[in-house]
Amino acid sequence: MSDKFNQRLPFLKRYPLLGPVFGLSFVLILFQVMVHFHRDGMNFLTPDTVGLILTQTVVVATGTLGMTMIIVSGGIDLSAGSMVALSGVVAGVLLRSGHSSLVAILAAIFVGSLGGLINGGIIARFNMMPFIVTLGSMGAARGLAKWVADNQSVNYNFGVTEGVNGLMNNPSILHAASAPQWWTSLGPNDQPNPMPTMTPDWLYNLCAHFMPVAPGHAGELYMPLWMPPLGVLILLVLTVTMSIVLNRSVFGRHIFALGSNEDTARLCGLRTKTLKILVYILAGAFIGLAGVFDVGRLRQGDPTVAIGLELDIIAAVVIGGASLNGGVGSIWGAIIGALTMTSLRSGTVQMGWPSYIQEIIIGIVIVLAVGVDKIRSRGLKG
Repeated sequence: MSDKFNQRLPFLKRYPLLGPVFGLSFVLILFQVMVHFHRDGMNFLTPDTVGLILTQTVVVATGTLGMTMIIVSGGIDLSAGSMVALSGVVAGVLLRSGHSSLVAILAAIFVGSLGGLINGGIIARFNMMPFIVTLGSMGAARGLAKWVADNQSVNYNFGVTEGVNGLMNNPSILHAASAPQWWTSLGPNDQPNPMPTMTPDWLYNLCAHFMPVAPGHAGELYMPLWMPPLGVLILLVLTVTMSIVLNRSVFGRHIFALGSNEDTARLCGLRTKTLKILVYILAGAFIGLAGVFDVGRLRQGDPTVAIGLELDIIAAVVIGGASLNGGVGSIWGAIIGALTMTSLRSGTVQMGWPSYIQEIIIGIVIVLAVGVDKIRSRGLKG
């Protein structure tokens, strides 16, 4: 079967992103046709919908940056959703207490990294299965999130585009400013002057070449529909960076070696236990950042949010070409997988289907993704 697979689909080895791109294109075209006929000529692929998909993808896609490294190294992390909730709650509590957005972001990333350290340390030190360890930490992190939040949502007084909220919500007007005040604002009780509503001169001057001036408002620019939120731009930068790290650096090559064959990697001199811990710590940092983005999207910290998010993240990584057996994976493929998962959810909403239909479809997609991974693994071994 492997020989036939290689003969019929040789492009899987040469062009590993072709499959994820085809899957995303199929989903987008399918919902475009279905929405067009189901809703009297309306279109699915509109600028508003594309912008919404990009914004909603940020949380899942940020999680895939870390999960890709874990899966490539031969591990798994089922606590991702709970850690997103815990990191978000910590950020929300700090914002409510009057701390700056920068402090809240750093604290959330630290909490995610600490969770990764605990998971990776237990897995590496006691040689336990990642599935069992992270399954236990999933419940523990969720309980901690409810305890820190006093089992309720954590609300703070930032506006829609102020502070952390500005990461996921675009203002309609862009203002000129002399410094990125978003980093220096002490909290919601001070005079708000945050990014991105107050923009550094260099960025404002660059945008002035592409955006119209607001009538009667000197120094103010209209934000175009295609301008993504700051969180999308941050995700793009992180994706490029992590793609280089995973594919071009010694650290990345060690991760692939660890996932391909841990015993061989150890015999070659790699400190496999230390490497595992580092992978989980770095992945935890991305999970913490995803929690920040989730807080910016919801404009509150919620201990009950992101239930099942780890399944979307894992499915996105597998759809993107990673193997659950380890040793194979792609950052860009995982991002495409995240876009596919978000497009599925957005499409079912526009079709007006009930939530349980959405859950059934997502469940089927996860099973199919794992099945394709098995078939692909047999073909690549051949």
